[in-house]
Amino acid sequence: MPRLIENPSRVTAAGEPPKTIDEHVGRVNTGDERLSIAHMRSPSGWAEPGQRPEFDEYTVVLRGALRVEHTDGELTVTAGQAVHTAPGEWVRYSSPGPEGAEYVAVCLPAFALESAHRD
Repeated sequence: MPRLIENPSRVTAAGEPPKTIDEHVGRVNTGDERLSIAHMRSPSGWAEPGQRPEFDEYTVVLRGALRVEHTDGELTVTAGQAVHTAPGEWVRYSSPGPEGAEYVAVCLPAFALESAHRD
């Protein structure tokens, strides 16, 4: 039988100025360790520390633009586009544009702070 997930859980975010993370599926909201699905909203000028996560992360940008720095350069992912980062790959996310960014991130396995390995 389908299970309704009525509300997300608000999760503390890394970076400044603060961004909003609402986890719909994952370790915090549903106890699922297989994957996490979170709705993110980052203000203009937000940036987080670089990281070398142990998980795949698929990010779909809904509004604005997300900058993804990596060891070979950087990508700008705009509304309607997506990006995949692989486990062990160094990345740093930011939203430097005037409107910030709104996006959905899916992590496999589910995001865990200790598996992000932030700088």
